[in-house]
Amino acid sequence: MKIGYPCINLSLDCRASRTFRIDSYSEDRIKETVRGNLDCLERMIDYNIENSMFFLRITSDIIPFGSHDICEFDWQSYFSDRLENIGKKLKDYGFRVTMHPGQYTVLNSIKEDVYRRSLEDLRYHTDFLDFLGLDRTAKVNIHVGGVYGDKERSKLRFEKRYRKLPESIKRRLVIENDDKSYTTKDCLDISKSTGIPVTFDNLHHSLKNNGESLTEIMELISKTWRPEDGRPIVHYSSQAKDGNPGSHAETLDLEHFRNFIKDTVQYSFDLVLEIKDKEKSAAKAIEVAREYVDLD
Repeated sequence: MKIGYPCINLSLDCRASRTFRIDSYSEDRIKETVRGNLDCLERMIDYNIENSMFFLRITSDIIPFGSHDICEFDWQSYFSDRLENIGKKLKDYGFRVTMHPGQYTVLNSIKEDVYRRSLEDLRYHTDFLDFLGLDRTAKVNIHVGGVYGDKERSKLRFEKRYRKLPESIKRRLVIENDDKSYTTKDCLDISKSTGIPVTFDNLHHSLKNNGESLTEIMELISKTWRPEDGRPIVHYSSQAKDGNPGSHAETLDLEHFRNFIKDTVQYSFDLVLEIKDKEKSAAKAIEVAREYVDLD
């Protein structure tokens, strides 16, 4: 098992997600910002190596406006050597890497312009992982999207559009259950039709499910991952005390996490902690997990 956290390291004095207002866009501004973001990304990687955190979700903002029409700068070529070196370090230390486009990347949208922008956003994310030189175990994680008054038709629309995607995107794309619209069972239905792997989110499942137990779900989602896709991916959190349903906890609930690991110990998967204090909880989770499973 590899354990990690998403996007930001709170122990460092930098962010790999620095951006700027679109009305101040210039080639010099984007060069400077991307250079700083990549510097910070490398510092995060070094921190993670020192602390045995080998699951890394890279922020979507690593290249500001990376999928926007305004970005005509050829960042792929300009930073090719830098990206290759970062990718080599990730591979040398055996990192599991993902990216997670935001809420406006909706592949099954009924609005054609939203769908087209979503397609460009997926292309940007997969391009970034490609230019790091990572294999297909590095994934781009999305939700299924909207229901638009008819879930079954919306699922079919997702499947139809997925089949038309370039292979460069299909090889990296995975879908995740959410807490509002699409349960793990819905994602498994789509997977059965398309072959797309399913990421499991335990907090989302606790809020919206079809009555399945944790072990039943782990058994089913594990079968959607082929060897070339790497181990299944799980997003873990617990409910924030006094927060709205679905709010991530501020810090790791050790008892809840211990029970989760004990209940899933027979399954092989990689884990990203969606806990608000990020690397601090990841360190605690690693200590607990070591009691039950082998960590990479």
